[in-house]
Amino acid sequence: MIARVTTFTIDGLDPRAVVVEADLRSGLPAFTIVGLADRAVSEARERVKAAILNAGFEFPQRRVTVNLAPAHMRKAGGGFDLAIACAILAAQGVIAAVDLEPLAVFGELSLGGEVRACPGTLAAAEGARRLGLSGIVVPLERAREAALVEDVAALGIACLAELPAALRGDGPQPPPLAPCVPLVGAPDLSDVRGHAAPIEALTVAAAGAHHVLFSGPPGTGKTMLARRLPSILPPLDRGEALEVTRIHSVRGLHGDPGLLVRRPFRAPHHTTSAAGLVGGGRPPVPGEATLAHRGVLFLDELAEFDRRALESLRQPLEDGHVTIARDQRALRFPTRFSLIAATNPCPCGRGGRACRCADSDRARYRRKLSGALLDRIDLLVAVERPTADELADDAVTTSARALERVRNARDRQLARAGVLNGDLTPSRLHATAEADEAAGGALRMLYERGVVSARGRDRLLRVARTIADLDASATVTRSHVLRAAAYRQDDSSQAQAA
Repeated sequence: MIARVTTFTIDGLDPRAVVVEADLRSGLPAFTIVGLADRAVSEARERVKAAILNAGFEFPQRRVTVNLAPAHMRKAGGGFDLAIACAILAAQGVIAAVDLEPLAVFGELSLGGEVRACPGTLAAAEGARRLGLSGIVVPLERAREAALVEDVAALGIACLAELPAALRGDGPQPPPLAPCVPLVGAPDLSDVRGHAAPIEALTVAAAGAHHVLFSGPPGTGKTMLARRLPSILPPLDRGEALEVTRIHSVRGLHGDPGLLVRRPFRAPHHTTSAAGLVGGGRPPVPGEATLAHRGVLFLDELAEFDRRALESLRQPLEDGHVTIARDQRALRFPTRFSLIAATNPCPCGRGGRACRCADSDRARYRRKLSGALLDRIDLLVAVERPTADELADDAVTTSARALERVRNARDRQLARAGVLNGDLTPSRLHATAEADEAAGGALRMLYERGVVSARGRDRLLRVARTIADLDASATVTRSHVLRAAAYRQDDSSQAQAA
């Protein structure tokens, strides 16, 4: 008898349907798994056999062949264990094969028959919905995660012995979903003293999903500012939360089975490789850029990163995704994040007249940051040492006040173009920017003087449009363009001359 069960393999971030076929034949007892399985799947033979026996069922003393179809697709991970066990039990008649037809099955087994969680449960549940299945059998501890997908019933079981009851509808029910509310406790802008201009730049970056680079001596507050960016970003909406939760679930970083509602904040160390930043490996896995999707990627000590790692960010910054090609296949990972970076002006960090670095050291330090990379960063902001009076003064603003401005500006952008300014394509940007004649003249002058490139001109217009949104202005004016140009640190003097 042949029994079939639907499960999924996670290919990058996407679920791929796999049909597990179990065939029982007369002959010497044997257990074979075929279908381009990796070592973890091949080792499922021992786990499945022990789990079936320890759960109180009989393992067939016959020739057992399990096929994972389609045969050309690579299968990896421990999520096939439960599906293989279900197929064998259905082939024996222990459970009804018809009960498994409308369901997907996804989970790992222990030798004692317990059903363990494995990465990618949310992705598997989304795959079940795409196939039109009515439910999915998952580990009980991940039932709440699977239940996040609408129109798919999550059947959670703690051990294999509970499977027949779960198929009858008598199994344990997952706990109710927690309400989707923003978390508290993020560092607040009220901790910052002085730095009115950098705080305004941070607000512009948050309002339009722009990229920003803070440059200044050590101890001036660059990292302090960067770590407060999440506090002025609106929480994820449900669609974004599902997308972010699926990414973290696939990487095995999602401990709480509920939705992730706070925007991710990733701060990799400067020794991180290019593969660690944008993804890679065999099989390819998402990197920090994808883990920061819909959130913030913070690169502290930017010039200390390997140049190849930094250059690998050029496509993600420009396109909002990265394509990794390995073994004659290509996987696409989303990378819609806000980059915030911090760097010292030179290796010693002092800069200017107090700098003790040799010319060769400064040149080598600057070469780490290519012009092509800097051209993709919208705001280049100098963070100077605050004065003693500024440190004693009250805070410039609080995160709550800045967040209100950001929300209002984002609402204007979404109502006008459907996306944030930082995500506008060039054609959509020029169609919706609504710049007046004086603003157009300022952009033309900056381009003709070589202040900005053709790409930089569009990025400058995006920032100017965001500044106008923060000012509640329907039109981008010359003042907005010049303020946006002033945020490009090296060009501020030329912008003022305009």
